[in-house]
Amino acid sequence: MLAWRDLDDDEAGGSEIHAHNIASVWEQSGLEVTHRTSFSNGRPEIDVRDGYRVVRRGSRYSVFPRAAVAEKLRLYGRADALVEIWNGMPFASPLWRRGPRMVWLHHIHGPMWHMSLPKPLAHAGVALEEKIGPVLYRNQPIVTLSRSSEAEMLELGFPAENLQVITPGVDPGFSPAGPKNPTPLAMAVGRLVPVKNFGRLVGIWARVLDKVPDAELVIVGEGYERDDIEAEIAALGLQDHIRLPGRISDAELLDLYRRSWVATSASVREGWGMTLTEAAACGTPAVATDIAGHADAVDPGRSGLLAERDEDLAGALVDVLTDTGLRRQLEEGALARAAELTWQQAALANFEVLAADARRRAGRP
Repeated sequence: MLAWRDLDDDEAGGSEIHAHNIASVWEQSGLEVTHRTSFSNGRPEIDVRDGYRVVRRGSRYSVFPRAAVAEKLRLYGRADALVEIWNGMPFASPLWRRGPRMVWLHHIHGPMWHMSLPKPLAHAGVALEEKIGPVLYRNQPIVTLSRSSEAEMLELGFPAENLQVITPGVDPGFSPAGPKNPTPLAMAVGRLVPVKNFGRLVGIWARVLDKVPDAELVIVGEGYERDDIEAEIAALGLQDHIRLPGRISDAELLDLYRRSWVATSASVREGWGMTLTEAAACGTPAVATDIAGHADAVDPGRSGLLAERDEDLAGALVDVLTDTGLRRQLEEGALARAAELTWQQAALANFEVLAADARRRAGRP
């Protein structure tokens, strides 16, 4: 598996959770898995996690050519199959890998390029993803997480016959337990970076407080936008209504999922919305932006509500926080939705894609 970061990285997110869980199930099933990624400060270059090997070498940029060279020279042994995790910058595996392979492309980054990079680099990123990528990967099996992300890829010209949707799972450790918070509590989880749009969520929460004055929002995560988000909270006088605890332990996160009345996200781009399905498994419905990824992670009207405009998102949050009958209905739907998603099913389906590519390359049906 080739990726630019792994689960222990300080900036790890949903993509890294996905890779870790698939690798863990494959390793437990008897496969030997190596996860090749970039160096992470304070962590060993060679590591073992849940039985699979992690190799951290190269910077955020040099990991791409170094990984290709390492595979060509078989520095870590001969791999029977390759999984390229395309998260913004591709490893260009079709140029140097001839054996069985597949790509995980969780979503098209679109506006994320211009939110994160200077204009010239952003234009180059868009061209790489939207113009060069569909041509370079035209004969490559590509797996994405949602139908909505698949639709975006089809619009860019990725061949339909090469695309397959395989939904992620939910760890069984996420489960309902204990009472909900006595007063309205909402939560949001993610890196504090532009694509997550937490600044927008702060403004939406100010609208919610007009109708639900005792409501509290907890935003979990760290990132370089923290100071800007805190400044926005202070400017709106919401210090008593929004908390930013930073990174919290797994036990604390689980407790927050269980106690919250609703999980929310104002993100502009997601491959799936992993935190929303983790919350759903704890019996907590979602209110989120109607974007690719969210449109599949959330079953609208069953496990949560989706909206586009700020006023509609605020209205949906108010509805869930104030209408007990609606909230109970969505809580039951959230549990049912999460029960449909397992990592064992996801791991098997992804392995079948690799097996099919191996048979095709060997000329077997």
